[in-house]
Amino acid sequence: MPPSLKGWYMHFPRSSGILLHPTSLPGPYGSGDFGKDAFRFVDWLAAAGQKMWQILPLGGIGPGNSPYMSSSAFAGNVLMIDLDDLRMQGWLDAEDLSHHAEFDEQRVDFSVVYHYRMKKLHLAAKYFFASNARKGLLAGLFSDNKRYAEYEAFCAEEKSWLDDYALFMALAEKYSWEDWGHWEPGLARREKKALENAAVELAEEINFWRFCQWSFFRQWRRLKQYANDHGVQVIGDIPIFIAYQSAEVWARPGLFELGEDLFPTVIAGVPPDYFSETGQRWGNPLYRWDAHEQEGYAWWIERLRKMTELADIVRIDHFRGFAGYWEIPASEPTAINGRWMPGPGEKLFNAVQEKLGTLPIIAEDLGVVTPDVVALLEKFDLPGMRILHFAFGGELENPYLPHNYKHNTVVYGGTHDNDTTIGWFNSLSPNERTFVCEYLHTDASEINWNIIRASSMSVADIAIHSFQDVLGLGAEHRMNMPGQSEGYWEWRFSWKQVSPEQADKLFEITVESGRCKACR
Repeated sequence: MPPSLKGWYMHFPRSSGILLHPTSLPGPYGSGDFGKDAFRFVDWLAAAGQKMWQILPLGGIGPGNSPYMSSSAFAGNVLMIDLDDLRMQGWLDAEDLSHHAEFDEQRVDFSVVYHYRMKKLHLAAKYFFASNARKGLLAGLFSDNKRYAEYEAFCAEEKSWLDDYALFMALAEKYSWEDWGHWEPGLARREKKALENAAVELAEEINFWRFCQWSFFRQWRRLKQYANDHGVQVIGDIPIFIAYQSAEVWARPGLFELGEDLFPTVIAGVPPDYFSETGQRWGNPLYRWDAHEQEGYAWWIERLRKMTELADIVRIDHFRGFAGYWEIPASEPTAINGRWMPGPGEKLFNAVQEKLGTLPIIAEDLGVVTPDVVALLEKFDLPGMRILHFAFGGELENPYLPHNYKHNTVVYGGTHDNDTTIGWFNSLSPNERTFVCEYLHTDASEINWNIIRASSMSVADIAIHSFQDVLGLGAEHRMNMPGQSEGYWEWRFSWKQVSPEQADKLFEITVESGRCKACR
């Protein structure tokens, strides 16, 4: 047992930052990526006195283009790979990238972006492997072969998840992304001979997916190092659940609530709430927590360890699911007819602390916060979240109002699941608008800046602002709408929307609120 439970999380200095997913960045190839615009954004953060860059999960997107339904708990989203870097490495040429589809500056058209980028990634991988094969005995004379050695080292270091992932992705493409439970039985049940045959048949495609992951992690680590060098820490995001159609559920079915047919018997979601009268039926398979406990929570320990390599701070999504989660029969069309089930609670976090020590964790404790959730947060002294958009619908005792905060808290105007502040304010009732204006002492002509100032001036250790609010954008620029499966996760900004005055104003607020004492 760890010697001390208190102080389990890493206390954060008073600071602030911006919530922006990399896909929302500008860029020439239809969506944001790890290219020059990401480095320019880090420069903007530093100029505005911001010490944090919060992102959404870095994994591949799933149904509805959600980053919370990834095909792997460990792999990165290959659509974020910087194609210009691949060109500079010599694996693409200018001609390969000159014929663009018609991309939209304001949104990601995932159907167009996916086909364009995947075609370019296949070209780059083909050249990378062909170039290495050609150089043969002269390997030491060519930079490509130095890169190939790096690629091989990456494959060896990440073998514990990479081999299953690459084979899964190759098979998923072969079966046109049909659920893996419907694959040929030998492959679905991972019979040794079937897997060996598939590995031979799909060797080229397997190497392609390995190449993509190596490229992703090589580029991300370079970008993160640049951020750190400029005084900016990255807040990553780890979803509590993963998609059924993922490498880990296929590779480790015994860790998930699956039936004899290899399909989920019960699934994840949340009961009816603020966002939906029928709740949210997420569809993720639930964990067999007893199986995780029997192996000392090794899968979760490794998952958190890898995430702390990719980010300086880790936000755990739907933290309340560790105390208790909403179990929905897989046959139910909505989340209404579910039930609360106990999560692993402190047993999981004791095991994590014993193996990994103190971790920089933020607990997303929104939704139905029952006493067991509060007890788990308090036992490990974990910082939770407060949303200002939730603060003005009731009385002064509302826990989301700033005068009710405590220090180990992260405050947001709104998260990726909320409307922009301007969109939110315009949707309020007259009474709620009056409450907002009286509480914030404002006429609401700059309500986005009022909310940014209020969160910054609060006692919360960290204040995070959505970039849409800094830009003063309305509801049409919302990132996500919980419960809606189509039409979201698409928002992008362009540099034409960004002015020096915005950075200056944010810098001024940040300094005044004591969140940037040594800026510029």
